[in-house]
Amino acid sequence: MARAIILVLDSVGCGGARDAALYGDAGANTLGHLARACAAGQGDRKGLRRGHLQAPNLDALGLGFVVEASSGDWPPGFSRGIEPKALWGYAVERAHGKDTPAGHWEMAGAPAASAFGFFPKEQPCFPLELTQGLIAKGGVPGVLGNCHASGVEIIQRLGAEHLRTGAPICYTSVDSVFQIAAHEEAFGLERLYDFCRVARRLCDPLNIGRVIARPFKGDPSKGFTRTPHRKDFAVAPPSGNLLERVREADGAMVSIGKVGDIFAHRFTGREIKRDGNMAHFDAMLEALHELPDGGLIFANFLDFDTEFGHRRDIAGYAHCLEAFDARLPELLAAMRPGDLAVISADHGNDPTWAGWDHTREHAPVLAFGPGVAGRSIGRRESFADIGASLAVHLGLPATASGASFL
Repeated sequence: MARAIILVLDSVGCGGARDAALYGDAGANTLGHLARACAAGQGDRKGLRRGHLQAPNLDALGLGFVVEASSGDWPPGFSRGIEPKALWGYAVERAHGKDTPAGHWEMAGAPAASAFGFFPKEQPCFPLELTQGLIAKGGVPGVLGNCHASGVEIIQRLGAEHLRTGAPICYTSVDSVFQIAAHEEAFGLERLYDFCRVARRLCDPLNIGRVIARPFKGDPSKGFTRTPHRKDFAVAPPSGNLLERVREADGAMVSIGKVGDIFAHRFTGREIKRDGNMAHFDAMLEALHELPDGGLIFANFLDFDTEFGHRRDIAGYAHCLEAFDARLPELLAAMRPGDLAVISADHGNDPTWAGWDHTREHAPVLAFGPGVAGRSIGRRESFADIGASLAVHLGLPATASGASFL
């Protein structure tokens, strides 16, 4: 009987979105620009990496063909004269925006029914009733920030004032998020989570997709760093998704990384959250070893986005992709006949782009497993085709949306 794995390379888009100009992202191409930047030496960093982007296993699956089909740009360093070993293509996001929940929900076969709410790019950017409610119901003396910002930059700028006043740092981006940063020790981690639960209730009438706890440590003299104890508080996903179908069939479900948070812990089964891509890759292999027939693993690999995309770190992003690629043979060796894995992304985050926000892009689709013959599956008109295909593979009822490529 079949098993399935979804591997979300968070933010590893492949360019080409026709509506990218609506988001200020016309021409963004995370994979294509990353490969070109590496070829030009912009991805070199002493002691880390140098030269062309080296991803031979993704290359063999057909990633170069995916980038060219999506964006019209062949990525330097990838192989033209091969027969891809995967079903390869790219998917167009049907949902509005470039948010993590919208991308994951659509990938699972149930796109968001309506657009999320967003905060305007002005200062202050939050409605007065929201900040007043947070202060009154959250028991804090005030809030800092109240603006669009990079999470790394804003804790350096306001961390000392946060420690002095006890006021949490609240900020947003072009995505549908309300982010709250607080010192993990001075403010308290559980207190931060409780404060985010208050914010979640206050953000519900505004249809904000996620409230995110962003704990950090450090001091003004040495600087501040974020800890791995981030937690997302998302609105509930649409019904009819693949996770729900697995649950209805009494199948085993394993959610790795922030997948449990993204789906508001609905039908997410066993949840495993560790620190970083490599730890999550380990968790995926461990879960696959124990996964019974009919089971699904849904894994998110966050470092591409959080550690390197938002920081516009070309060398770090390239090294992160190369490290992930180097571990793919372990996954292939652990798969058994009947298994099908799909590598994709939830949005883009072009490290060569201006600013620090996600970029509106197509998502790569690479589906592979023992006995799977490589071929083009072309342009998929929705990320939902991934969920629809895996429902077919697992013998489940159809998801709410999507057309199978199997």
